Amino acid sequence: MSSQNQGETTEAQLAVHWKEEELIQPPPSFIAQANVADPGIFERFSEKNFPECYHEYANLLDWYKPWTKTLDTSNPPFWKWFVGGELNVCYNCVDRHLATNRNKTALHFVPEPEQEPIQHVTYQELWVRVNEFAALLRDVCGLKKGDRVTLHLPMTAELPITMLACARLGVIHSQVFSGFSGQACGERIADSQSRVLITMDAYYRGGKLLDHKKLADIAVDKSKDEGVVPEKVLIWQRYPGKYSSETPLIPGRDFIINELLPDLRGRRVEPEHMGSTDPLFLMYTSGSTGRPKACQHSTGGYLAYVTGTSKYIQDIHPEDVYWCMADIGWITGHSYIVYGPLALGASSVVYEGVPTFPDAGRPWRIAEDLGVNIFHTSPTAIRALRRAGEDLPLKYNHHFKHMTTVGEPIEPAVWHWYYDVIGKKEAVIVDTWWQTETGGFLCSTVPALQAMKPGSGGPGIPGIYPVIFDDEGNELPAGSGKAGNICIRNPWPGLMQTIWGDPDRMVRVYFDRYCKNPNSKDWRDWPYVAGDGAVFAADGYFRILGRIDDVINVAGHRLGTKELESAALNVPEVAEAAAIPVPDELKGRVPELYVSLKPGYKASPELSQRIAQALSDTIGPIARPKNVWIVPDMPKTRSGKIMRRVLTAISTKSNTGDITTLANPDVVEEIRKTVQG
Repeated sequence: MSSQNQGETTEAQLAVHWKEEELIQPPPSFIAQANVADPGIFERFSEKNFPECYHEYANLLDWYKPWTKTLDTSNPPFWKWFVGGELNVCYNCVDRHLATNRNKTALHFVPEPEQEPIQHVTYQELWVRVNEFAALLRDVCGLKKGDRVTLHLPMTAELPITMLACARLGVIHSQVFSGFSGQACGERIADSQSRVLITMDAYYRGGKLLDHKKLADIAVDKSKDEGVVPEKVLIWQRYPGKYSSETPLIPGRDFIINELLPDLRGRRVEPEHMGSTDPLFLMYTSGSTGRPKACQHSTGGYLAYVTGTSKYIQDIHPEDVYWCMADIGWITGHSYIVYGPLALGASSVVYEGVPTFPDAGRPWRIAEDLGVNIFHTSPTAIRALRRAGEDLPLKYNHHFKHMTTVGEPIEPAVWHWYYDVIGKKEAVIVDTWWQTETGGFLCSTVPALQAMKPGSGGPGIPGIYPVIFDDEGNELPAGSGKAGNICIRNPWPGLMQTIWGDPDRMVRVYFDRYCKNPNSKDWRDWPYVAGDGAVFAADGYFRILGRIDDVINVAGHRLGTKELESAALNVPEVAEAAAIPVPDELKGRVPELYVSLKPGYKASPELSQRIAQALSDTIGPIARPKNVWIVPDMPKTRSGKIMRRVLTAISTKSNTGDITTLANPDVVEEIRKTVQG
């Protein structure tokens, strides 16, 4: 669907063409307590009130100094929000709740081993722990405003504590998903030029206590190879007072945080007054080519946006117990486990492990024990829970008022099971669409005001004005029945500020394609290109179809095909590699890999296994391909371009189309026999 991909099968074309589903109205019990039940919100956030409508979000925060300009468009598309304003993110998420709610739980940390007690961290305790750790970062490590640190932390309470301590000091944090390899972590340390790496000795996953510290050694070696040497590696202990890793400490570089903290007991750190446009964090996301890119998110605009959307779309009240079952290593966890819920003074659940361990009843036992009333997860997790037992959730006494789905499109059948069985037909569902780059939700229903539609994301949320363009830049009207490229016509406060160290790439990837006038300073001339295909229904709801570029969305995790292919090419026998997305019942999409070998090498199951392991080792287990097909040659154009659409067609048993223009059409039948037998 994108112009460079014409003639290739895209994810949007592979998408299931669902029929339009019936609308389902929100339950009256939900409407009665909703944060937003006034339809006037649509008028307040209409285009004629843009950008001043976003004062409503910013006013949910405490500011040291008010902003003087809501939106600065002087350097498009590098928009600046709430210019001149000063605030601190940590103050807004922690300190300001102490006066009335110091004894309220901020974080419920649920360890994976079920016999371990849940830790209930109050706002008072969170404030103490964040202050003492901020003192360590400042006084022991010498970190200051604008420095970068890389976090490679699992899902424990120490991760939000570390993020908030960084935010208190104005130190820019870059959290790398704990499931990523040491090599992937090292690349991100080097790219961000981080002074310190913060990790943990071990954590639980699927019943095993994994040695996580060993990845830190690989990460530092990789970043050294790229010319950046972290000054220190700080290590949290999974069990305070006990080192749980088999990997030895390196004297002078590695420091156990739990051994340093007693010297800082009682230390308090005044929150840094940050400019609204100062960076808060970097979040790496896979690009369609080459290295992952770091989305740089702001302080004021980002926090205002995630707080506003947490209140209006997630319907979070301070008395709610809210569980987003994502990982904080992804943007969902930053926005909707840590910053949004804590800014609203809610109780947020952090669960260490696998939702189906030791069995698929675990999430519902946690929800029962904690009184969770808002539940937020991905279609992949929903599919896994459904496969583990269709009726299982009905055996538990949990009750949700609100449920979210995020990360990828959800099939209507899966949506209905989520609504009927997990939600017991009591909860309203929001099917949200957004991206790492966007900071927060873009499309969703406003839960008390708009009906739910299974498989459909909903309209743009208040203040977001989406549009669908075809490849020629023509707008596709509602009800056209045609898929196109979904774009957002306006800036919004959650949008990333830039790509760290590569502003030209930001313009090229997200704005060039449909920019009406590169010299214009009018935001209307700079639509944001999401890179997703979508259909705009007659009722104003958008159905997202998936990526239109060569990024494979695996269970909501974006993996660049170039990253996958380059990992395969590290195996000495491999001459060429092509990664394609194939449908998967559980994860939505998974990579499948085709490789051809250098002369003199022969295919074998052992070699296929080694290639699959190379992807897992280089990127992380999420990148492991469904199959590695070793083929005699790749189908190629005369210019040498691998025709991935042909490989996709073979993998999905669909029509390969016209292959007469290939330089080697005979190879297609050989590949088909290899794959299909």
